[in-house]
Amino acid sequence: MRREFYQVEHNKRELAEILRSVDLGSVVAETDQLLEAARVDTSVANDLFNDRVDLIPGTKGSGKSALYRIVVEFLREFLYRQKKVVLAHGVQPHGDSVFQIFNNQFGRLSEDDFVNFWCIYFVSLAHEHFIKEPKYRALFHECQSEINAFRRSCAAAKIPEIKARMSLTEVIEWVLQAIPRPKKVSYTASTGDKYELDLLREPLEGEPKVSRRAATSALPRYVHQVKDDLEAILNKVDVYLWFMVDRLDEIFPRRSAMETKALRGLLRTLRIFESPRIRLKLFLRDDIFEQITNVAQGFAALTHVTARMADKLSWSEDQILTVVVKRLFAGDALCKYLGIDRDRLAANRAYREHAFYQVFPPTVHSGPNQSKTLRWIYNHTMDGRGVVTPRDVIYLLTRARQRQQDDCDADQAGTTDWVIGANAIRYGLAELSHSKKENLLKAEFPHFWPHIEKLVKGKSQYSERALHKLLGKGAETILADLLGIGVLSEISGRGARSYQIPFLYREGLEVTQGRVD
Repeated sequence: MRREFYQVEHNKRELAEILRSVDLGSVVAETDQLLEAARVDTSVANDLFNDRVDLIPGTKGSGKSALYRIVVEFLREFLYRQKKVVLAHGVQPHGDSVFQIFNNQFGRLSEDDFVNFWCIYFVSLAHEHFIKEPKYRALFHECQSEINAFRRSCAAAKIPEIKARMSLTEVIEWVLQAIPRPKKVSYTASTGDKYELDLLREPLEGEPKVSRRAATSALPRYVHQVKDDLEAILNKVDVYLWFMVDRLDEIFPRRSAMETKALRGLLRTLRIFESPRIRLKLFLRDDIFEQITNVAQGFAALTHVTARMADKLSWSEDQILTVVVKRLFAGDALCKYLGIDRDRLAANRAYREHAFYQVFPPTVHSGPNQSKTLRWIYNHTMDGRGVVTPRDVIYLLTRARQRQQDDCDADQAGTTDWVIGANAIRYGLAELSHSKKENLLKAEFPHFWPHIEKLVKGKSQYSERALHKLLGKGAETILADLLGIGVLSEISGRGARSYQIPFLYREGLEVTQGRVD
């Protein structure tokens, strides 16, 4: 690929206007307006659509929330029409701050209580998003007996049916009060309707007798019947019900005992609702999954939980290329300016690469044996585990576009060789690196930061001995942690082990090229 083939002189005044119209979308999936237009189908997405997986793990920024939003917002009708799938989703797109309203109540729950909480929560979603949803009313003409059986089993499990429509806040408050307790609870909804539940009431007609002692644990005794009766409704109307849950890293305090109990309870609930007709689809960060399962007490029957777990969301260089060009050319201005054919972009890898190098220079640095720009971006946004995320690439290129636009505005009489040049790309990487330090390393891993801080203003590579000396007491455990979060990687090769800081973090940590032996 020769530089002169693509090099064109661009008038900076004209290019500034073009760059103002280029929108690469948001790095946050919930506010990304290009999510559907720039969608890239992956093997994990294909497995999800075809109901092969229930647990979708991935690194922060790898596309879990994007996949969730694509399914819930853009493919809901397609899934219902083509696959007879009804979606019920509880955790909302912006992180469910409403869950945090109830932190005091959650703090008093045990792991078993959280299993009860999630069971009641999902049954309430089945009511709200399926049984009581007007659009599905026509399905239920011939299955009133099955619906009545479902309601009776809910009552036996102490899960009341609330007649009025409820907000998420109201549902959670009701669920927390409905968790089996040896007392009577009442609740007044915002509509003014008052509901009361006697957890020690006499059984309804047709229910088995339950002792007062057993009444406090009625949910585990009866929830399988609730699931079976819900499944009977789904069989009768021939549809499938998926409960979709995302943003699990935001609804409980990070790395707290509460989060561990809550999410372990959620994983146990996966097994309770195991059914061909009913699925829990959980989108969970891989580091959180490891955190809540690799604990002293272990996790019973973990293989049952992981049997339908997807591969970690990962992105190849070709997939990152597709993400970039779809977003660059989602608008008309740059397409028209460079004469890009969107249909060919979708159909042809070589044309996608051609379009990419209409915008960017062939290399970021001059000189022989330099990586092509796409490879350079891919390698420099890779963490120590070898993970590249669309979020980081989009962040880098958004900052690069802004820098190039500023350069064009500052010298409108001049010209430039590239729509987005090498200086702008390097600036974008520096901004990304500083963002990763502040918003990931310090914010997400504050308990590791005192160890990471020892790398600041140091060198990019260390021998094992030098790194152990730098980290001090407990170096072996600390090193394993830093490798686990990707702030270090092991350098492959023969002889003594050595480690390096990925390009992704070097600028943010003020690291200079070199080695400490």
